[in-house]
Amino acid sequence: MTRKIFIWVAHPRATSFCSGLADAYQAGAEAGGATVRRMDLNDMRFDPHFEGYGADVPALEADLVTWQENIAWADHLMIVHPYWWGAMPARAKAVLDRALTSGFAFKYHARGMGWERLLTGRTADALITSDTPTLIDTLFYLKPPRRVIRNQVLKFCGIKPRKVVQFGSVKMAEEAKRARWIERARTMGRTAA
Repeated sequence: MTRKIFIWVAHPRATSFCSGLADAYQAGAEAGGATVRRMDLNDMRFDPHFEGYGADVPALEADLVTWQENIAWADHLMIVHPYWWGAMPARAKAVLDRALTSGFAFKYHARGMGWERLLTGRTADALITSDTPTLIDTLFYLKPPRRVIRNQVLKFCGIKPRKVVQFGSVKMAEEAKRARWIERARTMGRTAA
């Protein structure tokens, strides 16, 4: 059975190191025989303004509907995003706020604190880039980008995290180190296939 992989590049700029990592991951996945769909945040058109959940939530724009369809289609997800001010970029977070909706990604129980995880049966990888060295982020800040994507996004919706990797410091990395990170992304993609 051919593995179906959805890659989401959650960086607002088209030319970024995140895109390079996604390119390598995609090449590895396709070389391993996977069928890949990909969306890049910089190409997505939607209103990032969000006032919260309620009865008057606006309908999703076409790109957010396509993003949901790609997640529903996939066996495996790969999310790559930069780490800015302790989190993913606001525009990327807006996709999660708007499209990981109740009834699609989860459903709260009528009573109590429980919920159903509606995206079970899928796995995911995540690659996170940062200018903060990974060791400092781990020791001083307790790795917030890795914890959030693993626990509050993927696991909350029922998606099983496979590899959640942070590369940093990107701005201080020499070309040889960046090349090793690119190769690691390619290997992760091949393994995911």
